[in-house]
Amino acid sequence: MVSPGASLAESAATGNAFARTRPAFLPRQLSDEELALFVSTGECREVVPRELIFRKGELGRAMFVIESGTIQLEFGDGMPDKLIGAREFFGELALFIGNHARVANAVAAEASVLRVIEHAAFESLLQTQAPLLAQFMRRSFSYLVASEQQLIQNLKRRNEDLLVTLDSLRQTQTQLSTAERLVRTDELTGLCNRRGLYHYLDELRRSRDTALRLGLLLVDIDHFKQINDHYGHLTGDIALRAVAREVQLAAAAIDLPCRLGGDEFALLVQVRDADELRDRAAQITNGVRALRFHAPAEGLLVSASVGGSLCHETADWSAWYSDSDCALYLVKGEGGDNYRVIA
Repeated sequence: MVSPGASLAESAATGNAFARTRPAFLPRQLSDEELALFVSTGECREVVPRELIFRKGELGRAMFVIESGTIQLEFGDGMPDKLIGAREFFGELALFIGNHARVANAVAAEASVLRVIEHAAFESLLQTQAPLLAQFMRRSFSYLVASEQQLIQNLKRRNEDLLVTLDSLRQTQTQLSTAERLVRTDELTGLCNRRGLYHYLDELRRSRDTALRLGLLLVDIDHFKQINDHYGHLTGDIALRAVAREVQLAAAAIDLPCRLGGDEFALLVQVRDADELRDRAAQITNGVRALRFHAPAEGLLVSASVGGSLCHETADWSAWYSDSDCALYLVKGEGGDNYRVIA
């Protein structure tokens, strides 16, 4: 298994014979140019294991770049913690909007070296390194929007009883629309279910962007039966919801993440090429690998296998599924915790 702090290039190199060699970065991982810029600008801060970097709710005016080591972000409210490692950054909203309340505790998981980018230094970089900073900010905003959308969905599920009560007071047409949506939604994860997937496929020809290619990723949780057997089905459900969130985060607005059943998920995407599809697969495998859980799932480590392929325009769902399932089977045969995309 690849360690949580490994780079995307390292994890992709293991058994991914179909992937072309190209640099690819996690959503929160810096390019070589961005990293060099922030290292040269930021103030160095060394932290020891379990040292608190900032607390949830406090106002911040600086972003942090991890030069080495690992940081744990503790979101609370029942959400899994997340480990981030070298080349990644956190706390960036404090630079974008100023005096932003932190959304998580940031704690050193091990001895680490950080670069602290204060607001004034970032403003200065905007004047001198505008193209590079624009690239960094676009990627940051995309990730923040995806995270915010997923948070909204989680809040909606928590208030499901209230929403049902309010829906009962709406007009009959609204009630029917809500019922139809629920029929197409997986109750446990909030993702689309098979019924919703088939409805989406029926509508796809009218709604899709013909300038893009269709791609399908199949996602299986590795050794899921052992998770249920060892930790219990309640913890298994926690793992399923956490993996569903990672699949959701890898989806763009025009994509469809869904739970096919059990521990099997699918992500139907519209992408430019196979390389972009590989990037999505890598994001899911690395995101799942970085999950950390609280009691009763404390100590649980989860990994996922992802198989994918570009969809042939003249074929149907069964052929798309078969191609991606073949790639998934190869990943499983090599031990899992990886991805493979067949172009």
